[in-house]
Amino acid sequence: MNQAISGAGFFIIQTILTLLCLAAMLRFIIQAVRADFYNPICQAIVKITDPVLKPIRMAIPTMGGLDLAALVVALALQLLLLLLLFSGLPFMTALVISPFRLLMLVFDIYFWALLIVVILSWVSPGNRHPGALLLYQITEPLLAPVRRIIPPVGGLDFSILAVFLLLMVVREFLVPGIAAEFGIPRQLLR
Repeated sequence: MNQAISGAGFFIIQTILTLLCLAAMLRFIIQAVRADFYNPICQAIVKITDPVLKPIRMAIPTMGGLDLAALVVALALQLLLLLLLFSGLPFMTALVISPFRLLMLVFDIYFWALLIVVILSWVSPGNRHPGALLLYQITEPLLAPVRRIIPPVGGLDFSILAVFLLLMVVREFLVPGIAAEFGIPRQLLR
């Protein structure tokens, strides 16, 4: 019984840290793509992350439109997650793995965002819901350059398929390959 309670507590802490890391990374992404900050979802992300980011922003300012404080917080949360998940992992090893795990999180964010955009285009094209608008704003910087190379054909936008394939190749082969060069096993990237 005591082990079950400690396992449940560990799961709750892991979930909270993962959600905070996701919020910090979303804050970084929405500022990088210059998403509409008046969007209620963006405002919610800002309200969730501001208590942590405001003090850090005094030491780490925004540069070139990138919220570096959010990126540092996301990296720190990834580091903390690694140290909690793998208790015997040396600190320096966790420090090297953290950016790779954060990169994998970004790929996951974009995978789901693109998937939802595709489903919305089938089910409810032209949807003006704040969530849909935010997803379009997040994914458009990836899709626009590909659309210049692969224009829509017969009303079908194949640029999303091309971006999906590119993201999956980079996520499944390139990032783990680079991580392997640093001696990081694939299972630590998940």
